[in-house]
Amino acid sequence: MVARLEQVEQQFRDLELKISDPEIHKEPQRYRELMREHAHLSELVHCYREYARVTSELKEAEAMTEAESDAGLREMAREEVAQLEGEQQRLEHELKLLMVPKDPLDEKNCILEIRAGTGGDEASLFAADLYRMYQRYAEQKGWKTEIMTSSETEVGGFKEVVFSIGGKQVFGSMKFESGVHRVQRVPTTESGGRIHTSAVTVAVLPEAEDTDIQINPDELRVDVFRSSGPGGQSVNTTDSAVRITHLPTGLVVSCQDEKSQHKNKAKALRVLKARLYEAEEQRKNAERASARKSQIGSGDRSERIRTYNFPQNRVTDHRINLTLYKLESVLQGELDELVDSLALSEREEQLNAVHG
Repeated sequence: MVARLEQVEQQFRDLELKISDPEIHKEPQRYRELMREHAHLSELVHCYREYARVTSELKEAEAMTEAESDAGLREMAREEVAQLEGEQQRLEHELKLLMVPKDPLDEKNCILEIRAGTGGDEASLFAADLYRMYQRYAEQKGWKTEIMTSSETEVGGFKEVVFSIGGKQVFGSMKFESGVHRVQRVPTTESGGRIHTSAVTVAVLPEAEDTDIQINPDELRVDVFRSSGPGGQSVNTTDSAVRITHLPTGLVVSCQDEKSQHKNKAKALRVLKARLYEAEEQRKNAERASARKSQIGSGDRSERIRTYNFPQNRVTDHRINLTLYKLESVLQGELDELVDSLALSEREEQLNAVHG
């Protein structure tokens, strides 16, 4: 491991020299690639340097326990050895986690699809709550969100809302949200104070770039129609809504939020590409399932992943048995503790798969 890390550190030094060369700024694309690689390696290199420092100090302390004639100083050295050994073990484990290969999809933007499941109006209201939660999380991260298409209900919720999130490491953070989100609370319409259980389905798709997937225009059927709001209320008096059917797979995407037919078509194509790209990635994952058994970020939409219990102010993630008693904060977009715990658990699983 140390030999491999020494190579990585040398690679990191070479990168720093290249980045500091004024000539590289004349090639913006190459400069961006180098900066991306630099950011990718920096955490690993800094951890390795800390590990090397602790290892060096440990050797000195061990030598002191043998060479020191003063009993009091020898005892102090032994205490230092014990403390440094614990620190060395912690850093070694962290290095192994950082050396687990990262999913190349983690760097991508994503498209989120939130759909109300069982629970009628209450499910649609919770779909709106989740949409606001992800919007606030994106704001905190400095990411940009854009609604692709939505279908509102008369009570102010969503039957469905599809939106994109763009920024740094978006899919890597959001991929753990795929699955069934269950809510337990007393609806405002419930006079008896009974707790209802509803469900909302979330799908997180890596957004495909033009080089990732090609769509043959001859394999698409494009229909236009008038968009409408809840209860059949007309939103538009022109045929601006667009429905695209991908004939080989039967996938259908509709977009109606924009007043422009052209914009709706462009958004529908982005969603379609993301769905086709995800289907291809799922196929690849299934092929290597025997080698990679991690389910945490698998995106299985039928799996109940999280429960939001309002009476107890509780959020429980069932995949890692994590319970937080701060539901309000989570719904305000404070998702870092959940996301970081899920990411760490996934890396631990991958590490165990590699090292047994």
